[in-house]
Amino acid sequence: MSNYEIIGLMSGTSLDGLDIAHVRFDFNNNSNDSFVLLNTYTVPIPDEILRKLMDAPNYSVAQMLMLDKEFGRFLAESVIKFINQNKIDKNNINAIASHGQTILHQPNNGFTLQIGCGSALSYLTDINVINDFRTKDIVAGGQGAPLVPIGDFGLFSDLAEGFLNIGGFANVSFKKEDTIVAYDICPGNLPLNKLAHAKNLEYDKNGELAKSGEINFFLLDLLNSLEYYLLDGPKSLGTEWIEEFYYPLLKFDKEIENNLRTVVEHTAIQISNVLNSAHLNSVLVTGGGAKNGFLVERIQHYFNGELILPEQKIIDFKEAMVFAYLGALYLDKRPNALSSVTGAQKNTIGGVFHLPG
Repeated sequence: MSNYEIIGLMSGTSLDGLDIAHVRFDFNNNSNDSFVLLNTYTVPIPDEILRKLMDAPNYSVAQMLMLDKEFGRFLAESVIKFINQNKIDKNNINAIASHGQTILHQPNNGFTLQIGCGSALSYLTDINVINDFRTKDIVAGGQGAPLVPIGDFGLFSDLAEGFLNIGGFANVSFKKEDTIVAYDICPGNLPLNKLAHAKNLEYDKNGELAKSGEINFFLLDLLNSLEYYLLDGPKSLGTEWIEEFYYPLLKFDKEIENNLRTVVEHTAIQISNVLNSAHLNSVLVTGGGAKNGFLVERIQHYFNGELILPEQKIIDFKEAMVFAYLGALYLDKRPNALSSVTGAQKNTIGGVFHLPG
């Protein structure tokens, strides 16, 4: 049996904070992997860094490198505070597994970029760091995403048949003829949050603003007709796609409630179409979108099976936990990216290892 204590870091495309999860994993060759979630915390991203992250796709190479180091220092400061507040014995931590912040994701062009300098993070915390989990899969011909499904089935397979995570994008994983299949379905919280910002709100709490609006059926048809939805998986979405194809269809200066209502309906339709076509009877829902009661209600309206909401910490920290798991798999020299999910030529052990010294 192998045991690992990992601190997982997840900063998603919706930029709603840095999730930190301290997890202990027990790997037994004769049974499923088990875990204990020891400590969790979400760190707000400072306004200055947040602004830079939002502008980063337009940065020069020099600006990008500077932000990479700055965000790495922020990650390190956050981990140090987390360790001190929870009185964690740093000597017990095998590694920090950091997703980093995705700035560019263009697998068809052969690259992806998650910033948050691993060398800075390792040196400043004096802890081993594993980051850049997606690149090797892309080198192997994959999409570099999604990576969470291996954690869905490695850690939570006793809870549901399928797994839906609604973060900046909504993604799904399920088994088809004993093979794990997963891909991004559609935008999730990104357009909902962007529309809420137009009303000076951080987000539409529980979907109340959307619930007050009316569906624009012309807009709904346009959204449902986007070419991405006709593609078979493996496939993945990035901010470049949403900026080019999705946002131009929306109005951010008027009819906000109606736009929100329409986007919620569109999201619910696209998600339920996938869940129903996979003939799933039960689906575990996590991510920030799981807290949007109206969105969950609309998905359940169309979905033939049962949506299951786990305990709050799993909803909030599942992705940080899974990246901790990817780090543990890396240390255990086991694949942490599945070719059946990403479309790569083979399963790979993704990640770059940084020693602190």
